Amino acid sequence: MKRRALSAGLICLLLACAGPAAADWFEDAQPIMGTSVRAEIWLDDPQRAQALLAQVMTEMRRIEQAFSPYIETSELSRINREAPLGWVDASDEMLDLLAKSNKISELTGGAFDITYASIGRYYDYRKGQRPDEKLIEQTLEAINYRHIEIDWPNRKVRFTHPLVYIDLGGIAKGHAVDRCIDLLARQGVTEASVSAGGDSRILGDRHGEPWNVGIADPRSDDGITALLPLMDTAVSTSGDYERYYESDGVRYHHILDPTTGDSARASMSVTILGPEATLTDALSTSVFVMGPDAGLELINRLDGIDAIIIGADGMLRYSADLEELVP
Repeated sequence: MKRRALSAGLICLLLACAGPAAADWFEDAQPIMGTSVRAEIWLDDPQRAQALLAQVMTEMRRIEQAFSPYIETSELSRINREAPLGWVDASDEMLDLLAKSNKISELTGGAFDITYASIGRYYDYRKGQRPDEKLIEQTLEAINYRHIEIDWPNRKVRFTHPLVYIDLGGIAKGHAVDRCIDLLARQGVTEASVSAGGDSRILGDRHGEPWNVGIADPRSDDGITALLPLMDTAVSTSGDYERYYESDGVRYHHILDPTTGDSARASMSVTILGPEATLTDALSTSVFVMGPDAGLELINRLDGIDAIIIGADGMLRYSADLEELVP
């Protein structure tokens, strides 16, 4: 597996703030949720700024402890162990994220499906290993978001197939970013950015100027294919370069097609812009799986959502609203 120099995901925030105002930008970056979490805020009180940055990192770690499938004591791990056997208790936050996941699954015709992990759990990109065809065939029917049932009055969830295993990696980081931006906004912060790997959200602008968001070249360590001036926007990117290995000229990466249990290969990267990172996170995965044509058809139907797609052919394509702005 190769690690990209720019950052996890295609997003890199290119910060250019001149003059004395730069002294009032405060930032922190820590490894959380298996990626780099970064927060930057504008405040005139250094002590308060550091306290708020600490709160952001604390919230990120709380979400990691609840939603990570790699932490045995997490709520998600408990649900994966017990829900195939029957109804289990779940927190309101967990149920809400499961419900949002299923709603996006319906919206995308199943292209987004957190039960993909029923097979995805058997891939090891560091070791260059994937499940054999027999295991995929035996497990494929477990990939179906409809196997997740929620009992809202009793705050419980169950899986209706014994082999179902879920992973919220395609939506939880966006959720975490939204929670942290909301935390800062409640504290009166009006200019900030928070990112977790390929998921970012910008609060306000950068002292009257937009934040410049670069879309990196998925086949280059330091190339940028597009630069977007943005404010008050969430941005998420899914790419086939984040976790992958190659075997016999075929790239096996972590974004699986739920219909096959194999890596989706119609795109190299997908960037989604929208109002909230929870949604852009899930949609970037969805559109990657759907491919450029079907993905753009979906995005063009959604108000306030835009997309930049680099297809398997290397061509850069934009959703309708963005296309009007591109020279």
